Amino acid sequence: MHFARTLAATAVTVALTAGAAAHAAISDDAVKIGILTDLSGTYSDLAGPGVVVAAEMAIADVGGKVAGKPVVLLKADHQNKADIAANKAREWGDVEKVDAYVDLVTTSTALAVMEIAKQNQKVVLISGAGSSRITNEDCNPTTVHWTYDTYALAKGTGSAVVKEGGKTWFFLTADYAFGQNLQKDVAAVVEANGGKVLGAVKHPFPASDFSSFILQAQASGAQVIGLANAGSDTTNAIKAANEFGVVQGGQKLAGLLVFISDVHSLGLPVAQGLTLTTGFYWDYDDKTREWSKRFFDKTGKMPTMVQAGVYSSLMHYFKAIEATGSDDGPTVVKKMKETPVEDFFARNGKIREDGRMVHDMYLAEVKKPAESKAPWDYYKILRVIPGDEAYLPLAESKCPLVKKS
Repeated sequence: MHFARTLAATAVTVALTAGAAAHAAISDDAVKIGILTDLSGTYSDLAGPGVVVAAEMAIADVGGKVAGKPVVLLKADHQNKADIAANKAREWGDVEKVDAYVDLVTTSTALAVMEIAKQNQKVVLISGAGSSRITNEDCNPTTVHWTYDTYALAKGTGSAVVKEGGKTWFFLTADYAFGQNLQKDVAAVVEANGGKVLGAVKHPFPASDFSSFILQAQASGAQVIGLANAGSDTTNAIKAANEFGVVQGGQKLAGLLVFISDVHSLGLPVAQGLTLTTGFYWDYDDKTREWSKRFFDKTGKMPTMVQAGVYSSLMHYFKAIEATGSDDGPTVVKKMKETPVEDFFARNGKIREDGRMVHDMYLAEVKKPAESKAPWDYYKILRVIPGDEAYLPLAESKCPLVKKS
């Protein structure tokens, strides 16, 4: 009888151990990463091929293996279209058994892929897309938003420009989820700080001719023209404003999402004086310079915050897989949320229950040509914005994962 009980207990223990091992195993004997980004269009400079290089660097830095299994990298151009991104994500999930979707520049593509990944409990590491919706009303348990969002941009650039005296605003807004969300978040900050929004005009995404939009913004008489767009849309709008003498006429341009690739494309004579908010600057300290030089040696360009964010998010993801011995989505994200983020990219980083990676942001100003001492020496850091100030407080969150007290 005693022997039978022991045998039964042993059988239960073996079954439980086997179950745990199966749950903790690496599926398909490989960790598969799928990069969905803009490889050829409006956002290809700020994300695109540079994001792929950043991911390759992360994989190389873990020796090509995690938890003893090879890391496989897939990449595709989603062309900034939600349907293309969704179809590729579905195909990768069904056929390639991808474990994590990475980057997802463009909010519409991110929201589409999040929905598919949620059904299969796959991880989504978003670096390029910006909408605060991602970890607010559209949050889900396996999505982590890494680099920046529209709320942080509004808290940085929006409030800084208002405090400098830019009280009346007119928005030039990319006509899709990201632009609309950015305008909404910045307008709220402007009004909370005693400013006023005089109007807005939506432009197609992407757009090349900004003449009529700039003329409407000029005619508004607003002190500040807020550019609620990104990538080549932003640089084309700034070039058009330059041609029409907007700044010379006394109005200020506020680039609400400006990347170092944009400043490089515009050149300092055109971009000088722009105030911007960024989650990363290559020349911030020794750690940022060391990693960025490695990136530069491979690409001939300094990294944008999106490209640096992809590397950082993947390294944190790999550490969580190593720690848990599993690539199961909920298991890995739980470990990621338990682990602080402190690396060359993030200062005082932590992943909240809503999936927002909270870290310090930087308010910067583009240098005048005479102030720049070397190639890519573009920014003066005006202020470090602590993460808890930069991002939406959990008390105001609409994310269903957030436990309300």
